[in-house]
Amino acid sequence: MVTPIVPLIMCGGAGTRLWPASRENRPKQFLPLFGPYSTFQETVRRVSSPALFGRPIVVTNNQYRFLVTEELAAIGAQADILLEPLRRDSGPAIVAGTLFARNRDQDCIVVALAADHVVTDAAAFAAACEAASRAATGNRIITFGVRPSRPATEYGYIRAGAAIDADIFAIEQFVEKPDTATAQRYITEGYLWNSGNFLFHAELLLEEYRTFEPDSAAAIGKAVEAAGRDLGFVTLDREAFAGAAAKSIDYAVMERTKHAAVLPVAYGWSDVGSWQAVWELSARDSAGNAAHGPAYFVDANGCYAASDKQLVTLYGLQNVVVVASADAVLVARRENADGLRGVVAKLKDVVPAVTEDHLKVHRPWGSYQSLDQGERFQVKRIVVKQGGRLSLQMHHHRAEHWVIVRGTARVTIGEELKILHENESVYVPIGARHRLENPGKIDLELIEVQTGSYLGEDDIVRVEDDYHRR
Repeated sequence: MVTPIVPLIMCGGAGTRLWPASRENRPKQFLPLFGPYSTFQETVRRVSSPALFGRPIVVTNNQYRFLVTEELAAIGAQADILLEPLRRDSGPAIVAGTLFARNRDQDCIVVALAADHVVTDAAAFAAACEAASRAATGNRIITFGVRPSRPATEYGYIRAGAAIDADIFAIEQFVEKPDTATAQRYITEGYLWNSGNFLFHAELLLEEYRTFEPDSAAAIGKAVEAAGRDLGFVTLDREAFAGAAAKSIDYAVMERTKHAAVLPVAYGWSDVGSWQAVWELSARDSAGNAAHGPAYFVDANGCYAASDKQLVTLYGLQNVVVVASADAVLVARRENADGLRGVVAKLKDVVPAVTEDHLKVHRPWGSYQSLDQGERFQVKRIVVKQGGRLSLQMHHHRAEHWVIVRGTARVTIGEELKILHENESVYVPIGARHRLENPGKIDLELIEVQTGSYLGEDDIVRVEDDYHRR
């Protein structure tokens, strides 16, 4: 029987290349791009067989901690969740997760996976993990090398060397992202795409990191040793973790170790790194068009359209991407849509709000969505999930009027406690301490009308908070 493999899922990326669907506060790994589940949920589901996999470890950050727990709960999954206090690239994240896994089981095998990748053949993926685990016990760090389906310029490549075991090879060379002609030559010569997913014996990976990055390894070790617990999350020590250099696991270990090996795989992998990739993975009509949400194509070929609600119509266009959200629209050549990282960087300087949040903003207690706003007013739709409770708070510059449209609300204003039902309302004066909670069995929905001289979200003074936010 194969010893259960510990899934280590990296879930901290910002996903700017799929803007405007992906935003900083809800990036692509939490989006259902191809069906009812997000890529993070699909990753967790892919490693859910107890016959092959153990309890997952998810490495994320404070910003995404409640998104992770919400998404896990939605699919009935559990995991240990480690919170990085700072982004330090994949190297420190993988080492921290591996240390945590080794502390649970000194002899464990770990598979490190990105939360935002797609695998279309889960059975082939499981078979690859089982084959790689046997090689990992032989003192090898295995990377999954994807057999190319096209001369991609957005991926790094691996040149395989001598055979080590059945279908597992030593790595002769890692090469950076090539131009199209070079990529075509690599395919002819049998090179593989570097998927950035790895399987290894925990102690071997840690030994190699200590060898090549001793200062960082020591800093990460201290961060794990001094980690705390907060609402069930494992919080890595900030001061210690700050001493780790930001470096990918490829540069830190894989391109330097003598223990690297590659397993060629063909399980329908993509890093979903652009709208081009989304188009490739989507079902297409006879003209090569694909859609997510309401879309209509007339004399269009090779196009992709996505929309939250409104109908998007493409007429007389070829190889174009149109992505429409409530507050932003992207129109781009399909083949050039992988350059969005630079576009988003420029937008961040000009209109930062559209790079950070959607109009619908998720919170640990539920969500809110801006419906209308003017110079001295804003209207929001607020949903508080069952058992959810907002912080006890006050505002210096705004008053609020709440109208309950569904469910039951328990409202605290100053020293007064009220129970409100549908079609009832309450007024919250400027400066009054107040709290909203849902004691009912269904979601609470209300309309909030804010009035005042300043309506920004930073005019919230939290007195008490169940979620330990500042």
